[in-house]
Amino acid sequence: MRVLLSTYGSRGDVEPMAALAVGLRALGAGAVVCAPPDPEFARLLADANVPMVPIGRAVRPLVTGTGPPPTGAVADRTAALIADAFDRIAAAAADCDAIVATGMFPVAAAARTAADALGLRYRHVSLQPTLLPSLHHPPPERPGHPLPAGIADNRTLWTHDAASMQALYGEAVNRLRVGTGLPPLGNVRDHVYTDNPWLATDPVLSPRLPSDLPVAQTGAWTLTDQHPLAPDLEAFLAAGPPPVYIGFGSIPLRPKEDAARVAIGAARRQGRRVVLASGWADLAPIDVHDDCLAVDEVNQQALFRRVAAVVHHGGAGTTATAAIAGAPQVVVPQIVDQPYWARRVAELGIGAHHTGPGITTRSLSAAIETALTPETRHRAAEVAASIRTDGATTAARLLLDASD
Repeated sequence: MRVLLSTYGSRGDVEPMAALAVGLRALGAGAVVCAPPDPEFARLLADANVPMVPIGRAVRPLVTGTGPPPTGAVADRTAALIADAFDRIAAAAADCDAIVATGMFPVAAAARTAADALGLRYRHVSLQPTLLPSLHHPPPERPGHPLPAGIADNRTLWTHDAASMQALYGEAVNRLRVGTGLPPLGNVRDHVYTDNPWLATDPVLSPRLPSDLPVAQTGAWTLTDQHPLAPDLEAFLAAGPPPVYIGFGSIPLRPKEDAARVAIGAARRQGRRVVLASGWADLAPIDVHDDCLAVDEVNQQALFRRVAAVVHHGGAGTTATAAIAGAPQVVVPQIVDQPYWARRVAELGIGAHHTGPGITTRSLSAAIETALTPETRHRAAEVAASIRTDGATTAARLLLDASD
């Protein structure tokens, strides 16, 4: 069996697909991953020995504003992305038996269209629960389609969401479908999500509530990282008490100098050294003191077991990695699912949710203080022992079982 895995987004969208590819390979199946052409994603997949087919433009320059500015109307750019992704996915899936898709919706729609055109089995996976229709939470805001004011009924709001998604993507998807001999869709969102999507989250970190959709929750898809920590990081860790890790992943906090000053200052108020991850914000130390070490790509699985706390943006992958390591967390959420993970960290007692519209040295220091308490560390260790690490293998087995 051979499976095409399609994704488009940040590292949090790419790494789980690499994990599933490795899980499939361990069970005797093959996989190819369609992903953005960012060099860091190419390295990630190459290190895992997973073939890659690039789709669209590199994501990091788009997010950080360091690449050429986009040109043309948004609708035209979206249609072009869908058409290009379809061509690449369909070509790469010609010898495949199934397609699994996640990430940015237009590319997932292209993957579903390719599966329909080729007659392949298709699965949609969500890497976090807040994008799946549910009676227990509202949908996210869609570009140019705000949620109607004064309506609190989630069923009504999700109906509105389906109409918004149709307005945003329906024309481009249906043009592609008709061009390949497929019938047009009146509800592109539900067709892409399917009536039985997968949810690749841990049931302890992300417990399922009764909802509109039957969902197969596999556990988080984690890729084992075998890279050693760099010698300078090892030396820094050995030179003093456990530091606080601070990193915001793909979130380009601006101005970056202020973000670094606030974050480092907050840890210093608690008497802690700092490992500062540069991330897509390109954070850097604010002075030459030897209590702060900057790192770029790093084995978080190894590092998080050796830090006093992890301060981060609340991405699903970072939250799960810190939880598995038993590291207390401080989540400073910015967008999409990050407020959800911040709430879950606080509800579980494994860290602090930094709330409020702004981050100050004082407010972040107070959150770090909560994370550093013995009670929080004890609770984080308890939860770590209960978290599954076999999600990618579970999903791989589901795919193979369905092919029998």
